[in-house]
Amino acid sequence: MMKLMDSSEVALPPRLVLYDGVCGFCDRTVQHLIALDKAGRLHFAPLQGPTGTAILSRHPEVPKGLDSILYVESASGTESVRWWSQAVLHIAAALELTSPLLALAGWLPRWCADLGYRAFAAVRYRLFGRLNQCRVPSAEQRARFLD
Repeated sequence: MMKLMDSSEVALPPRLVLYDGVCGFCDRTVQHLIALDKAGRLHFAPLQGPTGTAILSRHPEVPKGLDSILYVESASGTESVRWWSQAVLHIAAALELTSPLLALAGWLPRWCADLGYRAFAAVRYRLFGRLNQCRVPSAEQRARFLD
């Protein structure tokens, strides 16, 4: 999960959310996170873009073919990536969000929380649709998007 960055790699913002840019649910989630994050702590990039591709290539521990939300933390030349339920929990912690569902997910064994996450991820396109392309952020949001 943790990787030391070399000097040729572009520095990332401290908290980055990678998301499936063509998933309707992921797009809505990003819009919701932006609305919740008035302080601008999170930055965003689609998995399909150059930033997402570069991060995934540096982290072979990330499951191949992963196409949902990932959370990347960068500090002091190190980079850590979390996926599935751990990504959601770390995003919520970064935004200081609390809810009974998040609390429950935090108490469940990781394999169990990941199973629930993956079950939902498997049907999200059927429930929320697929976009033809990544959404273009508004002028106000553009500074928070890397690609």
